[in-house]
Amino acid sequence: MYLLIPAAGMGRRMGSDRNKLLLSLLGKPLLAWTLEAAEASRQISWIGIMGQKIDFPDFQTIIAQVNLTKPVKLIQGGDTRQESVYNGLQALPTDAERVLIHDGARCLVTPELFDRCGEALFTCQGLIAAVPVKDTIKVVDRAKVIQSTPDRQNLWAAQTPQGFDVPLLKQCHQQGKNSGWKVTDDAALLEKCGFPVKVVEGEETNLKVTTPVDLAIAEFILHQRGG
Repeated sequence: MYLLIPAAGMGRRMGSDRNKLLLSLLGKPLLAWTLEAAEASRQISWIGIMGQKIDFPDFQTIIAQVNLTKPVKLIQGGDTRQESVYNGLQALPTDAERVLIHDGARCLVTPELFDRCGEALFTCQGLIAAVPVKDTIKVVDRAKVIQSTPDRQNLWAAQTPQGFDVPLLKQCHQQGKNSGWKVTDDAALLEKCGFPVKVVEGEETNLKVTTPVDLAIAEFILHQRGG
């Protein structure tokens, strides 16, 4: 199973002037935690990291510190996550049939979640990790007036990893590029192209570290895990 990690973003909401994946979490960069989970996964055999070239020396240092035994390729990222994944897909080995895509900022992912998604991908063309929404969700207009309250039983919060058949995802990315679609995850491209996407139960602790509060919560979770 091949893994692509979009890691080209900046940490503006974190209040940082550099790539947030280089920020420290309990003495290790965020990216290191993600890579350690990928290393421990039984399903993953190859890792591609999409980033900006200015960060490649730091990425290489992290890769060396983690002592990865699996092949790793650094890939030039784009200006958006969508562009970065597009570039990553073009850089996959030619024999790649299935791929998992996982945001590097979700650094608390477990090897078990990688494995669960990887195994499920043998039974479908597309999937996402997700968890049921606990809060009541309101749809509001630009004036912040509530328009509707969707049934919470039908709402799931999308996470990563997301997994796909490689030729199909390449096709959907190309169609999205040609049509000028702007999406925030790869599942949305399959949805727009009319292909079904399965949900795999995610993890409540698989949060995306975006703000200083998220970083503090991540530290608490890791302490609870014992490391």
